[in-house]
Amino acid sequence: MIAPWQELPVCRGRVQRHARLAPNTWFRVGGPAELLIRPADADDLASLLRDLPATIPLHVIGAASNLIVRDGGVPGVTIRLGRGFSAIEVQADGVIAEAAALDVTVAEQAAATGLGGLEFLCGIPGSIGGAVAMNAGAYQAEIADVLDWAEIVTRSGEIIRLQPHELGLGYRRASLPPESIVIRARLRAFPAEPAAVAGRLAGIRAAREATQPVRARTGGSTFRNPPHMKAWELIEAVGCRGLSHGGAQVSEKHCNFLINTGSATAADLEALGEEVRRRVHAGSGIELEWEIHRIGIPARSLEAAL
Repeated sequence: MIAPWQELPVCRGRVQRHARLAPNTWFRVGGPAELLIRPADADDLASLLRDLPATIPLHVIGAASNLIVRDGGVPGVTIRLGRGFSAIEVQADGVIAEAAALDVTVAEQAAATGLGGLEFLCGIPGSIGGAVAMNAGAYQAEIADVLDWAEIVTRSGEIIRLQPHELGLGYRRASLPPESIVIRARLRAFPAEPAAVAGRLAGIRAAREATQPVRARTGGSTFRNPPHMKAWELIEAVGCRGLSHGGAQVSEKHCNFLINTGSATAADLEALGEEVRRRVHAGSGIELEWEIHRIGIPARSLEAAL
């Protein structure tokens, strides 16, 4: 929490106290941010992090497509990168995209200029910063396959460029320095016939529409796939397809997706996910790992603190 006497750094971007986060998340749940800051640009972000007291909790959200914000809200400072971090530069053999650029937009701009190899991005519902931070992937490709470098701002306010081998990229994981923030990345691509690339984009969109609850309030894949297994198969095998808790439900269409049917709380979603994990472990001995990030304070913890 931010103590009343603590002085916060000056920021050229937008600063909001007790800002609602739920409308910005794909699940549409969760409590407010104690302080939500949208830095104006990379220099503004760097000076903010440099001068922010180390005792203040720090969180970062992007498109919030892979995120549960707990009902008690998020203490400290929450940073959201917005318009000042959305530029996309298409080059002859790749794309430099800033962190807030949507994955699908990067894929579409590359395709429009005759670059291939980034089509898989249109199957990832998020932004480039988050994609790098978790080595996001879809349709037999992932960020590690195309990443040339990523630039980050460290908690001390230093802007540095990291090569892929310095990021420790693994399945749905990257090893960034603690509390650092990705601000842009260069992704490799190759010249290709625009019509062929457009066709591949259309195929991925059609596949997502047919197999995933893309029109529901969801957060993408809930659990990481265990080695050589599919999480959805494990979930289906223990009878969790369609399972519900409060306003949360395991999708009937793809059972590695949780959905907010309209009245779910963050607690409903998290409890349902934990019940799925419990049943899968009981039935198979396998511990599913959350792929969806969860931040903030559960409502009951907030009540206990008051």
